[in-house]
Amino acid sequence: MRTPIVCVLGHVDHGKTSLLDCIRGSSVVSGEAGAITQHIGATIVPIDSIMNMSGSMKNLNISIPGLLFIDTPGHHSFTTLRARGGALADMAIVVVDIIEGFQPQTIEAIQILRNCKTPFVIAATKLDRIPGWRPTQKSPFLKSFSGQNERVTLLVETKVYDIVALLAEHGFSSERFDRVSDFARNLAIVPLSAHTGEGISDLLMVLIGLAQRYMEEALTLTVDGPGSGTVLEVKEEKGLGATIDVILFDGTICVGDEIAIATTTGVQTTKVRSLMQPRPMQEILIEDRFLRVKEVAAAAGVKVSAPGLDQVIAGSPVKVIGENPDEVRESIAREMTDINVTLSPEGLIIKADTIGALEALCKELTAHEIPVMRAEVGQVSRHDVIEAETIKNPLFRALISFNTPVLPDAQDLLRDPAYTEMIQFFSGNVIYHILEDYLEWRNNLKREMDQKRFEKIIFPAKIVILPGCVFRQNNPAVVGVRILSGTLRTGVNLVRRDGKKAGTIKSMQLRKENIHEAHAGDEVAISIEGATVGRQFDVEDHLIVGIPERHVKVLETEMLSHLTEDAKEVLDEYTRLFRRENPFWGK
Repeated sequence: MRTPIVCVLGHVDHGKTSLLDCIRGSSVVSGEAGAITQHIGATIVPIDSIMNMSGSMKNLNISIPGLLFIDTPGHHSFTTLRARGGALADMAIVVVDIIEGFQPQTIEAIQILRNCKTPFVIAATKLDRIPGWRPTQKSPFLKSFSGQNERVTLLVETKVYDIVALLAEHGFSSERFDRVSDFARNLAIVPLSAHTGEGISDLLMVLIGLAQRYMEEALTLTVDGPGSGTVLEVKEEKGLGATIDVILFDGTICVGDEIAIATTTGVQTTKVRSLMQPRPMQEILIEDRFLRVKEVAAAAGVKVSAPGLDQVIAGSPVKVIGENPDEVRESIAREMTDINVTLSPEGLIIKADTIGALEALCKELTAHEIPVMRAEVGQVSRHDVIEAETIKNPLFRALISFNTPVLPDAQDLLRDPAYTEMIQFFSGNVIYHILEDYLEWRNNLKREMDQKRFEKIIFPAKIVILPGCVFRQNNPAVVGVRILSGTLRTGVNLVRRDGKKAGTIKSMQLRKENIHEAHAGDEVAISIEGATVGRQFDVEDHLIVGIPERHVKVLETEMLSHLTEDAKEVLDEYTRLFRRENPFWGK
C-alpha cells in the first residue's frame, strides 16, 4: 500500500499549521509572518513516528507506510490538486477552532470535500483554550478529559455538540471520535490541542484506521511503473531556476527521466535534472533541508528541477514518459481540457489559476443557479474585460478572477470609467467571499432595475369624483378626487367602468403642493386633459386607470406580489372589461 495523502483544510487562524507543526515536531509556525501559512508544502510522517506518538497502536497490524500531509494556505490547494479528474487527497482534516466554531472558510471547505467525495475528520483545535482546562502534555484526549472538573467537561461536550449541530445543518452525521461505531456513516470529531499535543495521537489513529479499513483498494499501487503526479507549486529556487513541487501519487520518477508537463503554451516535454525530497518529519519547503535523490516512489512530495518549467500550470498533471510518449502527451492535453464545468450561452466570465479552482468556483456558482458563459485558467486579459462589457444581461456583466493576476492592459481598462460603469470586477482568493460579493452586487442591481421598471409600469388605481369639488369643467378639467384603491400617478389615462376613455391626468396637487403619485385614501386635486365634466364623467363617478395590454401582462406575471389586495381587485375589474370580448387579452 502507498502512503495516504492527507489535506489539511480550515479557516484562517484556526490552527492548520500549528497542528502539522505539532505532528512534525518542527517549528514552521514561528518563522511565518502572522502565524498564517504562506507556503504550500508536503510532510511525510513515517508510521514508526506515528506509533511512537500513539502507544495504543503498537500492537495493531498496520500495512500503510505512513501519512503524507499537504500543508496548504486555506483549502485552495485542495482544489488545485487533481488526479484523473478527482481530488488527489485520499483524506482530509478540517480544522475547527473549538471555541469559535464554524467560519465561512470552514463551510466552504466541507462543501468542496462533499463535492469531491473525500472522507474527512474534524480536528476541534485549541482545546487548551477552554476556560479552566488543565493540560497534560501529549496525552490522549480521553486521558486528559477524565482529569478535568465537571464544569470543564460540560463545556467541552457543549462545544463538541455545537460542531455536531453545525455539521447536521450541512447534511453530515457526526460524533466525538470515541463514540463513533461506524466511521463510514459518521464523521469523527477529535478534540485536540496543537499547543499541548493532547489528542494528536487520537487524530492520527483515526486517520490510520480510516485508511486501513476503507481505502485499502485505492491505496494499492505499483511503484515500479512510470510516475504520475500533480504540480503543487511552481517556484524559483536559487541556483536551480524554476522548479516544480510535485505530489507523486503513482509509480516512480528518476533523475534523467523524460517528463510531460502542461504549460501555458501547451503540453511540453523536458528531462529531469535533479530530484529533491524532504527528509522524513521535515516540511518540503524549509530551505536547505532537501536530500538529492536518484529516484522517488509514490506517494511522496518531490521537488523537480528541469529545463523549461517556468510556464508550468499549478494543479496540472506531470507524467513520466514511458513506452508511449504520444499517449502520455495526449492524456495530459485531455486532462487539461476536460474541465468539469457546465457552460451556458449567457452568464459570467470567470478566470482562475488552476483547473481545480475553476471547477470548485463553477460548482459553487451552479449551486446558486448562476450561469457561467466562459471559464478559463490564466490571467485576466484585455480580451476578457472587453467580452464582459458586451454581455447583454446587465446581471451577468461581471468578470470574476479567482487567485489569478490581472494583466497591465486589462488593469488599464478596469480603471477606465467607460468600462467601470458597464462591468463589475470581482477578485479574491476565497470562493465564499467572491460569491457573497457578487450576489450582493447582483441583488442590489436587480432591485435598482426593478425599481426603474416599476416606475415605468402603469399601476392599477380607482378614483371617485368628489361632490362640490369641480374647480373647472374643461381645458383642462380640474376636480377633487379620492383614491379608492391602488396607486395614482400623473401622465396616466382614465377610463370609465364601461371601458370608454375619460381623459389623461396631467397634474396632481395635495394641499396645494404638486405631487406625482398618490395612494389609496388620499384626497387630491387633479387636472384632466381631453375631458369635460358632465360629458365624459360626472360627480361621484368611479374612474379606473387605463393600463396598456403589455403592462397588464407584466403586472400579472411578475409584479402581482408587489400589489396590495385592493389594487389586485381593481386590476381584475379592469381586465374583465377587455376579456369579455378577448379572453386572452393581456396574457
